[in-house]
Amino acid sequence: MSSLDLAPAEQLATTTAMATEITVRAVGGRARDRSGAVDDALGVFADVEASCTRFDPASSLMGANARPDEWHRVAPRCFDALGEAWRAYRTTAGRFDPRVLADLVVLGYDRTLAFGHGGEDVSAGTDAPRRRLARPPWRPRFRRATNEVHLGGAAVDLGGIGKGLAIRWAGDVLRAAGPDYLVNAGGDCYCGGRAPDGRPWRVGVEDPAGGTEPVVVVSLSDQASATSSVRVRRWRVAGVPVHHLIDPRSGLPGGDGLAAVTVVAPDPADAEVWSKVLFLAGRSGVATEASRRSLAACWVTVDGIVDLSPAMQPFVTWRRP
Repeated sequence: MSSLDLAPAEQLATTTAMATEITVRAVGGRARDRSGAVDDALGVFADVEASCTRFDPASSLMGANARPDEWHRVAPRCFDALGEAWRAYRTTAGRFDPRVLADLVVLGYDRTLAFGHGGEDVSAGTDAPRRRLARPPWRPRFRRATNEVHLGGAAVDLGGIGKGLAIRWAGDVLRAAGPDYLVNAGGDCYCGGRAPDGRPWRVGVEDPAGGTEPVVVVSLSDQASATSSVRVRRWRVAGVPVHHLIDPRSGLPGGDGLAAVTVVAPDPADAEVWSKVLFLAGRSGVATEASRRSLAACWVTVDGIVDLSPAMQPFVTWRRP
């Protein structure tokens, strides 16, 4: 972790957690309150990672996943994250479904892979990826008083919502010290209040093709932005290219024709969930789905075309020609 006072009334701190770089900025308020809030906000990410990761068999999540047909007492962050995943499942009518963990394992994503250079040739012990049968509805159960959960018989992956929740909870910590702050986790962010110049925060939406120039710049105040993209987490199974955004209806990577979808919303976890749901709608359905749900969204096709939903237009201050 590193921390630096940028100005008398601004502090920035960075760390690495959840396989991404985390940056927190706090503006205004008392220096002591600001410093403590920044440190505590970074601690949220470490806490969420420790309890909710699927890559550590000692995490609360993996303890429950080991026997998903039994009750388990889990860490508070894990309990809350599972409850939010259940809410997202119901809100999206199952289009967001954390039970895709088994599908990711079949595709070889049961460990940290060497992403970043076109993917690696992963052997999952099967032939080319195949569509699986539909799953029954997910029915987890919760005991709030004791932080106990019953996963309903299937292991889950919280990667699709965990980062958004960590951003939300870190923002809650920072808000107690003042209304103006930024939480950025690998490009997904929450922009509280105003930037140091007194204007809304300006956020560039990354080009999924790897270009140095963003595809759009949005101006945000008390809003979150989250992107679902296949730029990094992609690999090959038996020579077939795959990625981590799994359609829960088929068990296979979805989003045909899309390279990335970004959603702006008041809550970072909701932005994470809906960016994935819109991505899975694919090139042919993303515009209709975004419009039907009045979502502020930007999407980039595999051939580099950038488009916006009507609800996204008010946030955009610059768009790549």
